[in-house]
Amino acid sequence: MSQNPFAHLANASPISAPPSSADYTADRLFRSIAISSASLIVILVAFILWQIGGEAVPAFKLHGFGFVTGTQWNTNTGTFGVLPEIWGTLYSSFLALIMGGLLGVAIAIFLTQDFIHARFAVVFRTIVELLAAIPSVVYGLWGIYVLIPMLRPIADWLHEHFGFLPFFSTDLSGPGLAPASLVLAIMILPTVAAISVDSFRRIPYKVKEAAYGMGTTKWEAILKVMLPTASSGILAALVLGFGRALGETMALAMLIGNSNQISLSLFSPANTLASLLASNFPEAGGIEVEALMYAAMVLLAITFIVNVIGLAIQQYTVRKFEGKK
Repeated sequence: MSQNPFAHLANASPISAPPSSADYTADRLFRSIAISSASLIVILVAFILWQIGGEAVPAFKLHGFGFVTGTQWNTNTGTFGVLPEIWGTLYSSFLALIMGGLLGVAIAIFLTQDFIHARFAVVFRTIVELLAAIPSVVYGLWGIYVLIPMLRPIADWLHEHFGFLPFFSTDLSGPGLAPASLVLAIMILPTVAAISVDSFRRIPYKVKEAAYGMGTTKWEAILKVMLPTASSGILAALVLGFGRALGETMALAMLIGNSNQISLSLFSPANTLASLLASNFPEAGGIEVEALMYAAMVLLAITFIVNVIGLAIQQYTVRKFEGKK
């Protein structure tokens, strides 16, 4: 009876033992590094905004809000407006999001919902993710020498038979919105697919089993149970993909045509804010540099607004489908 009932605790493993002073020190060090890194990111973003905003202030005072609504970019007369570039940025990114987003979610469903063996799913996912490693200039060259010649007969046929529709009102003479949007869709595909796959895999398998137990078919379980449950992660993937498309520069500068116009036609040339900066900045003078910095601030504002809207939609879906507050 005198035997100590807690004697076995003296030989407890390090996992069940109380934290030592070294553990407390390591924890404090990790917290300090994490807080410092997060603070450094905020400071870096603020510094970038301060530098670009400072360069853009003279152009903002000179052009005001008319810079956003203007449609001409003429360095000889000092007339600068970026409305066509804003239109081209949003239009091309939205088209890319529709194509790349739908295909990315479809790939995620194909890889996670037992349509293919797990080993082959890993191979296919690796191939899709390798698309992100291809430089954008390679996409641009591929678009010029392969995609545009491939699209031209289709575009000519659509323009000939459906030219009364505003989307096909012009023919594809060279670079334009269609090839640029297709390349953008391919470029955002790995982001959307990878995050969507992770969203589906986070769902416990018993959720699908419960759906089958209630008598649903495989597609009913996917569309009515799995897809709404993974919707918050899928929306995050779409927002990240849209942001990726908004900021793409080199491929669009090579494929979109760099034309200062607003058109609904998928085959007409256009321009984007990112390609405007890439094309004009190397040879820009002092006044044009200030206008380009103003354009960069507009692009940052668009990206910020898109991310805020995406975050709000994501929070709404989390509350509605996942029951979280």
